Amino acid sequence: MSIVDEIKESFREGSALTRLIYINIGVFLLIRIINVFYFLSGQEFPLIGWLSMPADVNQLLARPWTIITYMFLHFSFLHILFNILWLYWLGRIFLSYFDGRKLLGVYLLGGIAGGLFYLLAYNLFPAFDKVLAASQLMGASAAVIAIVIAVGVYVPNHTIYLMFIGPVKMKYIALISVLMYIIGISTSNAGGNLAHLGGAFLGMIFALQYKKGTDISKGLSLLIEAVAKWLKPKPKVKITYRNASDRDIDYNRRKNAQQEHINEILDKISKSGYDSLNKEEKEILFRMGK
Repeated sequence: MSIVDEIKESFREGSALTRLIYINIGVFLLIRIINVFYFLSGQEFPLIGWLSMPADVNQLLARPWTIITYMFLHFSFLHILFNILWLYWLGRIFLSYFDGRKLLGVYLLGGIAGGLFYLLAYNLFPAFDKVLAASQLMGASAAVIAIVIAVGVYVPNHTIYLMFIGPVKMKYIALISVLMYIIGISTSNAGGNLAHLGGAFLGMIFALQYKKGTDISKGLSLLIEAVAKWLKPKPKVKITYRNASDRDIDYNRRKNAQQEHINEILDKISKSGYDSLNKEEKEILFRMGK
């Protein structure tokens, strides 16, 4: 099996977490490879603008798909590295309490919530007026943070071990993360921190509602499954229908041919004796005598 076949098999048989990681890494590699050709040709690279989410409402209306595509889009190696590590570590914890369908649902809803927080803040607060038209959002951070906060709220006393720190409960990880994002709004990455807060809000709502018996990710998960089932190629199986009379004719034809062959064997025995039969003819007589 080739490397490509192994990757396909791993993606097909892997968990929702594995698939999310593969998609993020695959998009990153594809974007960076295509960018090389644009760089060598001396042209500007347009795909980032078509896949990242704009802060300007008019631009977003022209590219509505970006509220989904932005959460799978990375250009910086360190950006995707930290997001993938967070997704892997906390995604595994998430799957110990929930299933893959909920992981995918929280990831997508968290990303959407992060995009909406970013959009609203940039269009409501005067601090962003000068950069509104040029601002764009990309990265899986909001979607990943939704998973992190969902775990922190649902199982606050779940303990993880951090290098150089030791055991830390998830509720403290969630609290410190949210405080850092609030403080970070006044930094150069204001849009990213606002999106993080949107993802965190979604993760909190998911966990609180799930404790009450309501899964807010269920509707989106069912929609994704329905679309995936619709897009899945159907096996090409040719079915031939035959009526009863056709089957009877074939059966009688085979029986008549077998009987003729047996008559020939018996006739050969009467003329030349049993020893004149070959191995196949003896086996036919043996089966007939059972």
